[in-house]
Amino acid sequence: MVGGVLFVVLAVLVVTLRVPYVILSPGPTLNTLGSDDQGQSIITISGRPANPTTGHLNLTTVDVSTAPVTVFGALAGWLEHDEVVVPRDSIYPPGQSTQQVNQQDTQDFIGSQDNAQAAAFCELGYPKGIEVGQVAATSKARGVLQPGDQFISFNGSPTTTSDQLLAELQAAVPGSDATVLVKRDGVSRSLSVPLSKPITGTKGASIGIDIVAGCVAPFQVQLGLANEIGGPSAGLMFALGIMDKVGTVDLTKGRFIAGTGTIDGTGAVGPIGGIQLKMIAARKAGATVFLAPAGNCSDVVNAIPKGLAVVKVDTLHDAVADLLAVQQDKAVPHC
Repeated sequence: MVGGVLFVVLAVLVVTLRVPYVILSPGPTLNTLGSDDQGQSIITISGRPANPTTGHLNLTTVDVSTAPVTVFGALAGWLEHDEVVVPRDSIYPPGQSTQQVNQQDTQDFIGSQDNAQAAAFCELGYPKGIEVGQVAATSKARGVLQPGDQFISFNGSPTTTSDQLLAELQAAVPGSDATVLVKRDGVSRSLSVPLSKPITGTKGASIGIDIVAGCVAPFQVQLGLANEIGGPSAGLMFALGIMDKVGTVDLTKGRFIAGTGTIDGTGAVGPIGGIQLKMIAARKAGATVFLAPAGNCSDVVNAIPKGLAVVKVDTLHDAVADLLAVQQDKAVPHC
């Protein structure tokens, strides 16, 4: 009887006792050339026609369980080939709430989108310059300057670099209006921009905007999914999606290509987490080619799903060259 009671107690604990783990599994894959679940284009081009596209360039994700994990659930997850059980602290560090982690993931995702645009524009050969990123809600220039406006001159002086614009602002008078020449949707516009007091500790005046430096294109790109996905790992696939929509070559030729990887403004591709689960998600969705950061090759070995060719990439330039080589049945680097 004692043994039976203990067995029942242990069985109940196994089923109900929560443990400090979360379960990771393959998440959704989304075609950057297509639309989201609401039917909105993931990549929208304004100021020029977008190219017709023929295939898939899917970003990949990992799902993190939100429900409490029991002992039984953790044991079951360890036995599944497409689930990974990890300590909760590795996803939600001590001292940070779930909301804080999610907010940081969203910021990382938006940052990766900005880097993807910069890298894609440079790879396409557009000139370097600076443009308006965001206009602060309290800025006097709100409604005058718009995100994407490319700076040409400030009070008659060329401002194609951040340093040039900063020098002009340091010499400007708060409360005055500056004559700013920008290019918007490929058209030059002369704007009268009201100036505000400078940030504490600096001199001159300020505009109340964020500046994005890099290669600047004569059209606008809007990227979606910021409210649905977090983290920086979609950067590579966003950059390729932009290039396919505005570049001179079809990067897919109808193929189903998926991938992952962070990207910086220079086009360097960095490693990410959960690549084994992302490969499973890609293959289940129908991908036959998967672009993997070179830094993840040790995680890829012996974990590649059948029917999926994994291509190793270090840079955006490499990824483009490899996709063109795949179209011609040429050899490409693998992990």
